[in-house]
Amino acid sequence: MARRLGKRLGRRGIFLLLLGVGKTCWGVGFLVNPPDPEGLRLLTHFCDLRHWAWLWITAGLVTTCSAFVRIGRDWFGFVAALIPPTVWAIAYSAAVVSGQYNRGVYVAIWYLTSHCGVIVWASTVPEHSVPHVPRSARRGRAV
Repeated sequence: MARRLGKRLGRRGIFLLLLGVGKTCWGVGFLVNPPDPEGLRLLTHFCDLRHWAWLWITAGLVTTCSAFVRIGRDWFGFVAALIPPTVWAIAYSAAVVSGQYNRGVYVAIWYLTSHCGVIVWASTVPEHSVPHVPRSARRGRAV
């Protein structure tokens, strides 16, 4: 069943599915047990972190659903996946600039690289970029 799902989704779809489930779980974690809002004063100025959790959950659900659409139409999943970490990176950067949370520079860079950077990179990876391996090579025979 996992093999069928993997074939159906492809590399991009599997990435979107994993990313979407992760973002949804991250948002649920904010609802169940909100973290210390240190460095997120820009966000908490507007509303509680529990409300911001819905940004992660919504983006995660959109990203998850986009895993099941055709390649080329999955772009909205990558855009949705970019929104929460971008918002968090902006909030932490604002905290650094205002002097409220000096450690925020590292967190902002972490969100921009390990989240936003990876998502942007994955959105540019074509579904079939690996060259086809001849059948004889797959069986362990010389070509």
